[in-house]
Amino acid sequence: MGEPGKHRILMVSDFFYPNFGGVENHIYYLSQCLIKEGHKVIMTHAYQNRSGVRYMTNGLKVYYVPWKPFLMQNTLPTFFGTLPITRTILIRENISLVHGHQAFSTLCHEALMHARTMGYKVVFTDHSLYGFADVGSIHMNKVLQFTLADVTQAICVSHTSKENTVLRSGLRPEKVYVIPNAVDTAMFKPAPERLNRDEIVIVVLSRLVYRKGADLLVEVIPEVCRLHPNVRFIVGGDGPKRVRLEEMREKHSLQDRVDMLGAVPHAKVRSVLITGHIFLNSSLTEAFCIAILEAASCGLLTVSTRVGGVPEVLPDDMVVLAAPDPTTMVHAITRAIHMLPRIDPQDMHNRMKKLYSWPDVARRTEIVYNRALKCSNPPLLDRLSRYLTCGTWAGKIFCIVMIVDFLLWRLLQLWQPDKDVEVVPDIQLQNSQHEETPFGSSTEESL
Repeated sequence: MGEPGKHRILMVSDFFYPNFGGVENHIYYLSQCLIKEGHKVIMTHAYQNRSGVRYMTNGLKVYYVPWKPFLMQNTLPTFFGTLPITRTILIRENISLVHGHQAFSTLCHEALMHARTMGYKVVFTDHSLYGFADVGSIHMNKVLQFTLADVTQAICVSHTSKENTVLRSGLRPEKVYVIPNAVDTAMFKPAPERLNRDEIVIVVLSRLVYRKGADLLVEVIPEVCRLHPNVRFIVGGDGPKRVRLEEMREKHSLQDRVDMLGAVPHAKVRSVLITGHIFLNSSLTEAFCIAILEAASCGLLTVSTRVGGVPEVLPDDMVVLAAPDPTTMVHAITRAIHMLPRIDPQDMHNRMKKLYSWPDVARRTEIVYNRALKCSNPPLLDRLSRYLTCGTWAGKIFCIVMIVDFLLWRLLQLWQPDKDVEVVPDIQLQNSQHEETPFGSSTEESL
């Protein structure tokens, strides 16, 4: 790891394996590709069933910080409670740069704050879109403004997401880069044989929540089944809106035409996708939908709502977009059914291999890292002036928080100087010969 130009990166988020989701997959695949480029990647994460230090595939080191989840996998906001353990990890692993993921993550915000206090360069990736009117969004936007006031560089997954982040945080556009998600095309392959089109199968794989358009599905599915007697739906996913879908199925007697699979493990997503012809995404807001990439890589034609960064994801001949209302969605599905004879699943898969790849995402992220490390470190007073611009009262509160954080860091340095923190040696793990898996834990230590 002493090679010039190679980085030691601390990835921070509340969202990581064993939980599954778009952010979790993004962090894992990006980390694996950065490791293959010769960088060392360290993960920190809080998860209720895991504690300690574990090694995953290719030596990906994961610190499962013993901080209990508070709400939706997020740790309880403490501002300063995570400073000692964050400082210890940064010193022990000789970190050169900190990369935080997802605006929802409490651990991400606190780690970036502590890292800037200690003089480290930080990069933040935003994976979601937020509004500006409701109470939750106003609160979240102010927190994001606080975090990004002193961030070195930022990354968004789509141009729509970049515009949203710049407006919400007040960050200068030139500091924000657009690097899309990708898909593991080696994992998501089309079915060996083309499916018969006598029965059209439409697949839905999503969390069954309001934001993902579950209420829209309740109105769309019965109408599509009425118009097209040869259409069958497969719905995978779980959430509070699953009850509404079950009630819809009972009300319209669609038990034989709507299969409810419940939660689908990520390892089984492909086996569900290749049973269908069309993938339906009904999200009401989406920065970038990885599920669409996975479906297209498996050769499915996509029908999706025209929201957020979704129009940027696929070429026009691979997706049918519609406004998020029942009537236009039904028309879009009808149009997609008529397009099916012209769809070649293997050709779609080959195009996806050229359009999206994790090694390309890693290379572009590495460029952002290099630019971040070239930025100068301003003194504390200059950094405080940035927080003052966050609002009449909020700016003063943010300044107080940063001053207290700085004083606590100095106290920790007096109590345990940096030289007294043991630096851990690098452990070279033998590369596994079998297929990579996020559960390839080979070594475990206590924290």
